[in-house]
Amino acid sequence: MAADQGSAGASSAAPVVTVAGPRVARAEEVLTPEAVSFVVGLHRAFEGRRQELLARRKTRRAEIAAAGTLDFLPGTAEVRAGDWQVAEAPRALQDRRVEITGPTDRKMVINALNSGARVWLADFEDATSPTWENVVSGQVNLIDAFEGRIDFTSPAGKAYTLKPAAELATVVVRPRGWHLDETHLLVDGAPVAGGLFDFGLYFFHNAARLIARGAEDPNSGPYFYLPKTESHLEARLWNDVFTHAQAELGIPHGTIRATVLIETITAAFEMEEILFELRDHAAGLNAGRWDYLFSIVKNFRDAGDHYILPDRNTVTMASPFMAAYTRLLVQTCHRRGAHAIGGMAAFIPSRKDPEVNAAALEKVKADKDREAAGGFDGSWVAHPDLVPVARACFDAVLGDRPNQKSSPGSPEPVTAEQLLDIAGAGGSCTRAGLHNAVQVGVRYIEAWLRGLGAVGIFNMMEDAATAEISRSQIWQWINNGVVLADTGEKATAELVRRLVAEELAELRTELGDAAYAAGRWTEAARLFEQVALAEEFVDFLTLPALPLLD
Repeated sequence: MAADQGSAGASSAAPVVTVAGPRVARAEEVLTPEAVSFVVGLHRAFEGRRQELLARRKTRRAEIAAAGTLDFLPGTAEVRAGDWQVAEAPRALQDRRVEITGPTDRKMVINALNSGARVWLADFEDATSPTWENVVSGQVNLIDAFEGRIDFTSPAGKAYTLKPAAELATVVVRPRGWHLDETHLLVDGAPVAGGLFDFGLYFFHNAARLIARGAEDPNSGPYFYLPKTESHLEARLWNDVFTHAQAELGIPHGTIRATVLIETITAAFEMEEILFELRDHAAGLNAGRWDYLFSIVKNFRDAGDHYILPDRNTVTMASPFMAAYTRLLVQTCHRRGAHAIGGMAAFIPSRKDPEVNAAALEKVKADKDREAAGGFDGSWVAHPDLVPVARACFDAVLGDRPNQKSSPGSPEPVTAEQLLDIAGAGGSCTRAGLHNAVQVGVRYIEAWLRGLGAVGIFNMMEDAATAEISRSQIWQWINNGVVLADTGEKATAELVRRLVAEELAELRTELGDAAYAAGRWTEAARLFEQVALAEEFVDFLTLPALPLLD
């Protein structure tokens, strides 16, 4: 599919707009001239600032490398000391005790809405491989869900339909981060931001519909999760996008509500400022574990032994530096009247293996009990079977209250030193951990190249964030000369290449020659080695991977 059209934008000259991509069923329903023009308007108004902020990320990273540390911003001390609150949450977002996450394919839409969770994070980001098919059909599926006409029948003949509207989860959409482009929509030859594409199409088609339904359905509204934010200036850009979009469509200011994922180490030092910038549109902050660890590695990858992370599966939210991060998040949110949402329970319960199932449920319960007791107002799960487990944990603390925002959280102050005390996590770097990182990275990337963004691997729901921490840890261990505790070997590129080759051989045996050949294993291994072993650290593995998608 390819089309050129003119569109009014931020300047007087009509831009050349190109929509190009493989044929997607019903694409014309979302890529209408009016909707595309709206997205183009966002691009022309904000693309310059997006590029400036992406360049600022590189400058900030260079400053961190030179200093070897981070601190709270002296220039925004007045914001942190000020007496202000974010806007009151709408009714649909008052009770968020369990949120389920997942991509926007048709089956997931139905299962997530029916799951019993209070909120569904409809994910165009880490849980979605951004093929043209996925990002366009995901928009179609959301419209169908709001219109009550969505259904799905599996190849085995199982039918999926929606429950009554009152029983459905509130939809909160996560667009792509600022760093990703949508290469199938070009304006004067330049791609639009993936985040503006996802946000713009969803908002254009659904904002008025959701507002109109609000009187009868309190679970409706244009609500968003904002990923990969690295500074309050990036939050300011989103706030200006929201203000512009509402004005363009005649929607009252403050109708949009956004929850920001604090999943970068730099954002952890600017939580107050991020809420302040979005205060008319802010709904809360979320603790995104895997991307947070990835960000620590990325920013402090050459800052010495103190910042070397041990095996990723040994770093829990109870690790001292992670506990400090979540404590600060709860304190900040509740001080400012915002919701504090906990991290992902990525374990996948098994309906076939009672032992695996029991172990998964026990780990999820422990994690959610800790979050509820620590002051969080809700948390994430990745599977419908985990909704009752997480809900019971929060029910035990919240009772009939919708949240615990009135509780200030732990009185213990959080210092910069505590946030950066990576060495205090304990644990060690092992060959077993290195092997697991290779397995997860290769298997996830292969699935991503085939259009799958959320993948069950070894009874865990993996997405792009877990692939990022896997490959970034390998890069960090190799470039810091880590000696593996369980074997005494040094982590080297040669060792990783051997592990990758062994993994491919095992996969061929596991899958059989025909199924192996039908996959994209060679490409996945090549890409994994590229992002894990390159001399220069690649900021996001999805950047070199994007050209390999349709």
